[in-house]
Amino acid sequence: MCLLLTRQLLLVVRRMFKRHRSLASERRRELISPRATRSILKDDMRNFHFLSQFILSAGPLKSTSAVKHTKTTHFEIEILDAQTKKQICIVDKVTQKSTIHDVKQKFHKACPQWYPSRVGLQLERGGPFLKDNLTVQSVAASSIVTLYFTDLGQQVSWTTVFLAEYTGPLLIYLLFYLRIPYIYDMKESSRRLCHPVVHLACFCHCIHYIRYLLETLFVHKVSSGHTSLKILLKSCAFYWGFTSWIAYYINHPRYTPPSFGYRQVAVSAINFLICEAGNHFINVVLAHPSHTGNNACFPSPNYNPFTWMFFLVSCPNYTYEIGSWISFTIMTQTLPVGIFTLLMSIQMSLWAQKKHKIYLKKFNSYMHRKSAMIPFILQILYHLNHQGSPDITYEDKVHC
Repeated sequence: MCLLLTRQLLLVVRRMFKRHRSLASERRRELISPRATRSILKDDMRNFHFLSQFILSAGPLKSTSAVKHTKTTHFEIEILDAQTKKQICIVDKVTQKSTIHDVKQKFHKACPQWYPSRVGLQLERGGPFLKDNLTVQSVAASSIVTLYFTDLGQQVSWTTVFLAEYTGPLLIYLLFYLRIPYIYDMKESSRRLCHPVVHLACFCHCIHYIRYLLETLFVHKVSSGHTSLKILLKSCAFYWGFTSWIAYYINHPRYTPPSFGYRQVAVSAINFLICEAGNHFINVVLAHPSHTGNNACFPSPNYNPFTWMFFLVSCPNYTYEIGSWISFTIMTQTLPVGIFTLLMSIQMSLWAQKKHKIYLKKFNSYMHRKSAMIPFILQILYHLNHQGSPDITYEDKVHC
């Protein structure tokens, strides 16, 4: 086609050149025969017109490839009430790559009274709630999917829960330490001076919860999910209530110092500060990117001596935490602190055993000689009560 087009173009140009070459001589005879000149010009115009039509009708030199269109599968999601089985709404035009969170967003547009964080979706009534990062394609058996809706109630973020838990005890203890009116008898408070252990206990208590707050804001990778408002109220009631009970006895004007005097206070205070430092460094190691997520590796000790606890236990942050509260109990020698330490030890031992099961599942070759929280003790309890591993991660709820 290109060769033919070139030949036609050269032929027309050659003819036009010959015509124009003889145009000077033709113009001399224009007065004699003007009709001949007009016929020559008409022939030239016809040739040019023919060339133009030929070029326009030739089309593109290369054929364009056809655009391939991929078929996108869309799902139709029917959302029913988990209690009454009545249809609430239908979410349509959901793509394969859409997640459960995207479905919640569209559900919120259809029903604005339920925002996404309080929407719980299940494949079956009474079954587990679907996680937000799951794709619709992974849970769909056909193009029509039926999900059951449950109202999770008022929701708050995990960061809000932790900040409320730790800010309350810090402020409540300071109110009792300052002996504000209507808490103690003012006359008795003015007569009796505070024992040095009272000031030391206030310092240690503040250090403990200030570390909590700073780690929540700058160290921990707290889950971006939400939890029920009831969880926040229960946690605050537990921490705030025990702090009030503990602070009332330690800062009371009739408080009696420990039985073994300054030696008991000094040794306990030093051990408390060591455990606080160890807890902090362990949390920094656990917050490293290589120790979280699906491709996580078990945290290994480094040059820091506080991290060497990983040689003995899988959850040394809980070990240091319990060590801090035991030291605080011995330092103050009060019953409320002892009860709080006992309850916290039970709860943290349960958390440690759950995480230990997860570590055993992922890093079995490295974990077989370790215990969960207390060296050589919780390891025996684990083997006696070895059951399925729970579905929790370090990011779901950071509680150090």
